[in-house]
Amino acid sequence: MSEPNTREITYLEAVREALTQEMRRDPSVFLLGEDIGVYGGAFGVTRGMLEEFGPERVRDTPISEAAIAGAATGAALMGMRPVMEIMFMDFITIAMNQLVNQAAKIRFMFGGKASIPMVIRTPAGSGTGAAAQHCQSLEAWFINVPGIKVVAPATPYDAKGLLIAAIRDNNPVLFMEHKLLYRTKGPVPEELYSIPLGQAVVRREGRDATVLAYSVMVPRALEAAEQLSREGIELEVIDLRSLKPLDQATIVASVSKTGRVLIVHEAPRTGGFGGELAAVIAESEAFDYLDAPIRRLAGRDIPIPYNRTLERAAVPQVEDIVAAARALAQEGR
Repeated sequence: MSEPNTREITYLEAVREALTQEMRRDPSVFLLGEDIGVYGGAFGVTRGMLEEFGPERVRDTPISEAAIAGAATGAALMGMRPVMEIMFMDFITIAMNQLVNQAAKIRFMFGGKASIPMVIRTPAGSGTGAAAQHCQSLEAWFINVPGIKVVAPATPYDAKGLLIAAIRDNNPVLFMEHKLLYRTKGPVPEELYSIPLGQAVVRREGRDATVLAYSVMVPRALEAAEQLSREGIELEVIDLRSLKPLDQATIVASVSKTGRVLIVHEAPRTGGFGGELAAVIAESEAFDYLDAPIRRLAGRDIPIPYNRTLERAAVPQVEDIVAAARALAQEGR
């Protein structure tokens, strides 16, 4: 529903607006990362913010993800609210010790007397021809780590609201921004608002099968649903938004209603988040309502190729979702 102060802006602009408004509101919020100041970030998200907030709050760092994560963890421990940027999600591997063994565990190890309110912003996913070392989706690694929250918004509205919630959270939050979503547009209110972490949303009502998706797979699933609707197949599309904490209630309710579920994500199938989602459904009351086996549609177990045709074939596209959902809807009938 459109609000009086709502206008159409891009996903990228929504992220920038969330950062800007929170920095104006709370002086403890600051940014740090490679080329985020003068250059404005690898994708231009922080462009213009150095001029408003200065180099103390928009900090260009050395080319060291370990240093960025370590500095952010220390600053958070001392009462600041850092938002660190990892230029490509692939480079987060260099900061795993600081994030997994320090930031994620400090609050627990100190019995709640210390907290780490920090956000790890990072562009993820393929589709830009950036090849194997700049196109990965590594969310499953962090979902497996207690103490870190993981969100992956699919719309500009959610990008702003979830980022504000992540900044205000007292735990480390991994905030995944898919590169292909940056230029997408949608209605976003000008005022401050937040979306609670751990709440999925039903993007499309349906009766024949549930599609669970997040990030760039949400618009692809919605497009697939529109195509199948012309064949008389009605998909229910759930945008998970928050992967950890996970809204299990919305998932269980939808699957119990439709009796079929297709889980779609870009990350490789083996060890991917889809396996956890399948287990959640299998262990819930929704299992008794299933009319067909749980199906997963995920990225191939290969590094992302540079060749554009091969890159496209490596991860689910709209036509793949259409084919998988069509087969699922007809299974067992």
